[in-house]
Amino acid sequence: MSHVIATFFYIGHLRPAPGSWGSLAALICGAGLIYGAGLIGLCIGILFACLLGFWAIARETAGKCDHDPSEIVIDEVAGQWIALLPLAIWPLPVESAAFHYMFSFAAFRLFDIMKPGLVGWADRLVGPLGVMLDDVIAGLMAAAAIAFVVVIL
Repeated sequence: MSHVIATFFYIGHLRPAPGSWGSLAALICGAGLIYGAGLIGLCIGILFACLLGFWAIARETAGKCDHDPSEIVIDEVAGQWIALLPLAIWPLPVESAAFHYMFSFAAFRLFDIMKPGLVGWADRLVGPLGVMLDDVIAGLMAAAAIAFVVVIL
């Protein structure tokens, strides 16, 4: 069960760029959460992704040299869902929603790949906390960027 969670139902085995595949799957599921259950549903999803993700990552990496294997994408799921929070707070008309969702995806991937500031610091932490925390911080940075875009546009 930990492998199913850690790989987000095996999405993490897609190549190339499993992190991007995981983020894209999270974007689609996150939009479903927002439209089906609103802000509360997305927040519950984030909580479960973080808690179950931490557990699954600990199980999947126990006793292994690689503390952050590329197939583990539950951290990207949590981060992408955090990045979507402004879109759950400020519902958008359908005409502009696609742009904002894609911006959310691009901003999260940019922060996750470039690892600026605190994202890089968290990425250097060893263990499940480091695996999850860098994506949580990247998600918060992306959420700030999307909130800025939503408010000014």
